[in-house]
Amino acid sequence: MGQKVHPVGIRLGIVKEHNSLWYAGPKSYSDCLVTDLQVREYLFKRLKSASVSRIKIERPSENVRITIATARPGIVIGKKGEDVERLRRDVAAKMGVPVHINIEEVRKPDLDARLVGDNVAGQLERRVMFRRAMKRAVQNAMKSGAEGIRIQLSGRLGGAEIARTEWYREGRVPLHTLRADIDYASVRAETTYGTIGVKVWIFRG
Repeated sequence: MGQKVHPVGIRLGIVKEHNSLWYAGPKSYSDCLVTDLQVREYLFKRLKSASVSRIKIERPSENVRITIATARPGIVIGKKGEDVERLRRDVAAKMGVPVHINIEEVRKPDLDARLVGDNVAGQLERRVMFRRAMKRAVQNAMKSGAEGIRIQLSGRLGGAEIARTEWYREGRVPLHTLRADIDYASVRAETTYGTIGVKVWIFRG
């Protein structure tokens, strides 16, 4: 039975780049990796309302450079840059090295799989009908210029007793074409009935 490889992982070095850019020796590699994962989880949780798409971590000699891609840079930066400065201090204390934070704006949030997934998950948590949430996200992505999009929901949809999987696709999503720029994200919606998994594939051309 054919299994699906992670669409971003298979395209690394072709049309996608790594989220962590650094080299480490065998002794310090695992520590760096765990720190990266913890910092990423902390930032996604802390900046939940800021529509954060991706967090890139670089480690040039003895310091750390973090690039946060967000659809709402104003919320991250705050009044006169106060919030981003506080964030920088907190992350530096966590990592134990000097930290620089850069903010990048996501121009088209409807073409970003992570942001679309977060949006659909938020609607499910607010008890919007799941088919309507999927359809709206697909239409917005196609309007913004996507070549194709597929959204898949798994779990107790609509509070059903038996969990199931439903998906909706428009346009084409060529997962086998390595040069195709496909953005993929998997997000969880914590509803009153339980967890619903949201997967989004967007073919940007």
